[in-house]
Amino acid sequence: MSSGTQDGGQDKGMGGESPPRQASPGGLSKEKPVKVGEEIDVLVSEVSRRGDGVARVQGFVIFIPNTKQGMQAKIRIKEIRPSFATAELIESSPTG
Repeated sequence: MSSGTQDGGQDKGMGGESPPRQASPGGLSKEKPVKVGEEIDVLVSEVSRRGDGVARVQGFVIFIPNTKQGMQAKIRIKEIRPSFATAELIESSPTG
């Protein structure tokens, strides 16, 4: 009986503390790779269903109206949401 109590105590102590500690430092959703007002150069990699150009910065999606796939563009971040950002086109260079 005493060996059953020891196993339960070890398992409970280790498992109960680890997940909360791992979840807290991984606060990736708090900081995004872009900031509102920031101007950056991007490559429009695809077009969304709504027709906006889509670029990614460190995997973070940015929607850019009036752009086309393959376009190199300078953009200004207008709004940041939890899973994406929207931007406005400042200038673009033709694709060739």
